[in-house]
Amino acid sequence: MNVTETLSQGLKREFQVVLNAADLKSRLDDGLQGLQGKAKINGFRPGKVPVAHLRRLYGRSVMSDVLQNAVNEANQKIVTDNGLKLAFEPQIRFPENKDEIEAAMEAKGDLAFTVALEVLPKIELADLSDVSLTKPVAEVPDADVDAALERMAGQNRTYSNKGEKAKAASGDRLMISFVGTLEGKPFDGGTGEGIPLDLGAGQFIPGFEEQLEGAKAGETRTVKVTFPENYTATHLAGKPAEFEVTVTEVQAPEAVKIDDELAKAFGMESLDALKTAIREQIGRDFGEQSRRKLKKSLLDALDAKYTFELPPTLVEQEFASVWSHVEVDMKEAKKSFEDEGTTEEAAKADYRKIAERRVRLGLVLAEIGEKAKVQISDDEVTKALVERARQFPGQEKQVWEFYQKNPQALAEIRAPIFEEKVVDHLLEQVKVEDQSVTREALYADEEADETAEAKPKKAAKKAKKADAKGEDKAEDASA
Repeated sequence: MNVTETLSQGLKREFQVVLNAADLKSRLDDGLQGLQGKAKINGFRPGKVPVAHLRRLYGRSVMSDVLQNAVNEANQKIVTDNGLKLAFEPQIRFPENKDEIEAAMEAKGDLAFTVALEVLPKIELADLSDVSLTKPVAEVPDADVDAALERMAGQNRTYSNKGEKAKAASGDRLMISFVGTLEGKPFDGGTGEGIPLDLGAGQFIPGFEEQLEGAKAGETRTVKVTFPENYTATHLAGKPAEFEVTVTEVQAPEAVKIDDELAKAFGMESLDALKTAIREQIGRDFGEQSRRKLKKSLLDALDAKYTFELPPTLVEQEFASVWSHVEVDMKEAKKSFEDEGTTEEAAKADYRKIAERRVRLGLVLAEIGEKAKVQISDDEVTKALVERARQFPGQEKQVWEFYQKNPQALAEIRAPIFEEKVVDHLLEQVKVEDQSVTREALYADEEADETAEAKPKKAAKKAKKADAKGEDKAEDASA
C-alpha cells in the first residue's frame, strides 16, 4: 500500500492510496484460504475445496471485503502517520474507469483511490487568568412565594352551583356538552359531554368562551369559531366550525383559602412547610438561571480569546440546523424578513455568525476537556438516560432501548454532561464574583445586548438560548 498526500489546504487534506495488483492478489488468496476451512460445498469434503474453485464462486465477494478492509487500513494509516484529528468520516473516491475497477476486482491491476479529509484545527489553550466574571444572585422575594401560593390555591379552588337562573360570567365554571360540525357534518374529536369550561381561562379555541358569557343552565347556544392556522390537528387548521353547546350547570368559584388544609392537599404537613418547599423550588430555579447567565458570560469570554480556522462542513451543518429553525419560526409567525426590518441575505449572515460561534466554542470546550482529562462515568449517563425516559410516560422502555441501540443518540445524552463538567473546570480557573440582583434583572432578556444576533427576534431568541446553554458538541468534537 502506497500513500501519498496530494492536497494540504487549510483544514482540507487529500491522499492518494495505491494498492498494487500483487498486494490485492495476496489479500485475496489469504481471504480465500480462510474461507477454505469453513465452506461447505457439495462434492467436496470440508477443508478440501480447491482455492481456484472458491475463487470462481466467492472471489468477488471476498475481494469486496478485501477492498473495504484496505480502505479502513488506509484511513487508519493516514490518521496515525500524520497525527490528524478528523472532523468527519473520510470521503473515498474510487476511479470512474470501470475497466480499472474490474481489473482490481480480479487482482490483475493496481487500484488507486483518493481519501479526502477535513481535519480539526490545532488549538493552543489560552490563558484565562485575566478573566473576571460576575455571577448574578437573587434572593427569593416573599411576593414570589405568595404569588405561588395564590396559584396553587386557585388550582385547588372549589366551585358551587349558582342556580338555574344565574347567568355565567367571567371566572365561572360551566359544565357543557357539545357537538361540532364542519360544513354541517360532525368531525372526529368534535363531540364532548360533561366538559368543564372556566370562562376567561382561554382553554378553548379563541372566541369559543366569549360566546357563552351570560348563558344559563339548560341553555343551548350555537358557537361559531375558526380553528387557528397552526392548530395541532392539521385537518382542522384554519377551518370554520360550528358547535351546538348545551350548558348543563353554571358554577361560581368559592373563596380561596390559604391555610394548613391547602398545604395538606399538596402533601405538606403545614402551611409553613409548603412555603418552605415553594421558596426552595424558586431558589433552585433562580440558581439554574444564575448558572445559565454565568455560563453565557464564560462562553463570551472564551469566544473573545480564540480565533482559528473552522472546519467548513461543521459550520455548514450547524448553519443548516439553525436556519431550519428560523424558517419554521418565520412560517409559524406568518412573517417575512421584511416584516422584521431585514432581508433574507442579512439574516443568513447573522445566523452564520451564530453557527460559527457554536462550532468554535464546541471545539474549544472539547480541547479543554481533553487536556483536563474530563471523564463521564457510566452512572452519570445512566442517570441522565433515566431522566430522559421519564419525559415520555408509558414509553420508558422504548426510549431506553432506542438510546441503548443507537450510539449516536446516546452521544447526545453524554455531550451535555461532558460540557457542564468542562464549564465547572473552567470556572475554577477564572475569577467569579457574586452580584446581588433583583428577580427582574436575573431574568432580563439577553437579546438587547446582542444586536448582531437579534433578527428576526423570535428565531434569534431560540438560537441564543441554545447558545447560552452551550454547544452540546464538545464531546463529539473530542472523540
